[in-house]
Amino acid sequence: MTRWTWVDEEQLLEQLDLVRLSLPEAFHEADAIVRQKEELFLQAEQYAQEVVENAERRAAQILNEMGILRQAEIEAQQMRQQAQQECEAAEAQTIAEIERMRRQAQQELEEMQRLAIAECEEIQAGADEYADRVLQEMERQLNEMMRVVRNGRQQLQPEAPPRARETTSGNQSARPSSTKSDRTKS
Repeated sequence: MTRWTWVDEEQLLEQLDLVRLSLPEAFHEADAIVRQKEELFLQAEQYAQEVVENAERRAAQILNEMGILRQAEIEAQQMRQQAQQECEAAEAQTIAEIERMRRQAQQELEEMQRLAIAECEEIQAGADEYADRVLQEMERQLNEMMRVVRNGRQQLQPEAPPRARETTSGNQSARPSSTKSDRTKS
């Protein structure tokens, strides 16, 4: 079987002309619809692309904000820890400095006490020495005065036997006794 069909060429051309004359309006409408459809499709595609891009930007922004927030929280925590450590170090340093100053003041106080005691002892020793010298001088002067008093008394007493005078004068060395007449002669 063959697939060949015989067609009247002229009739076919007439039919085609009729179709061609009626088609341009439909073609134009179809073409306009297709172009409109393509424009709508492009617009929809562009809109969808914009929506996706906006969504991606917003997601990135949110992630970025979350990252910034998280980073800020981490930095704040680190700053708190650093400030805490610095405060503790400063406190420890201050306590150590106060303790060092207290020990130094204690040592200076002890040194001052030692020096004051040494000076007091030196002053006391000097005062004792001075008092001893003054008392020794007074004793010497009193002994001299006692000798003068005894000599004066001996000269004032009437002649007593030498023995009696020795007992009355005590441990006085025997001096040649002088009589009243000797005293008047002299």
